[in-house]
Amino acid sequence: MATQERAVRTRRAILEAAGAVFDEHGYAASTIAMVLERADVTKGALYFHFPSKESLAQAVLDEQLSLGDVPPHPCKLQEILDISFVFGQRLLDNPLLQGSVRLTIDQCAAPGVDYAEPFRQWVERLEAMFEEASAQGELLPMANPRESAELLVGAFSGVQLMSRAMTGRKDIGRRISVMWTHMLPSIAVPGLLIGLDSRPDRGLRVLESMRSAELVGARA
Repeated sequence: MATQERAVRTRRAILEAAGAVFDEHGYAASTIAMVLERADVTKGALYFHFPSKESLAQAVLDEQLSLGDVPPHPCKLQEILDISFVFGQRLLDNPLLQGSVRLTIDQCAAPGVDYAEPFRQWVERLEAMFEEASAQGELLPMANPRESAELLVGAFSGVQLMSRAMTGRKDIGRRISVMWTHMLPSIAVPGLLIGLDSRPDRGLRVLESMRSAELVGARA
């Protein structure tokens, strides 16, 4: 058991180090040596988990979807909003997520790295949630779940990229809020709009609530 836990911790340390390196340097300029130095692990330990730079990059990409997890909400549109705000908040200080996002838009990735997979996964996940929202009467009749999901993924990608370029992501909450201010009236039923929370600090508040719940669970 101790060996397994140590292996899990080592793998996580490597992934976080790789995320930081990929975010800072991009795929092409990043090296295994940089990751080893950042993670402070042996070459054997790294290659035990990841046999190549390509497999390491793919693993970083594959972590992206889980880093957008939020608690379920009775209103599916609010849950979708929460995902976007929490994802944005985590982009401020999570090196693994930062690296994964950098790889997603990095056109220099090796042929063996499927950097488009996170886009597909996000569209599929959000499409299913928009379908739930539609079934609950939260969407306008003309709002297509697939098109709404694709628009959201594309818009969010551009918003976070612009935020990084302009302010180092310091204004990402505000930019996500503005994005939703323009998107929600075109997809949500009017009666729902006033009750949706799309304030810039929504991600921070949701994360604080999640951490409080984890602390309570750990003490129980």
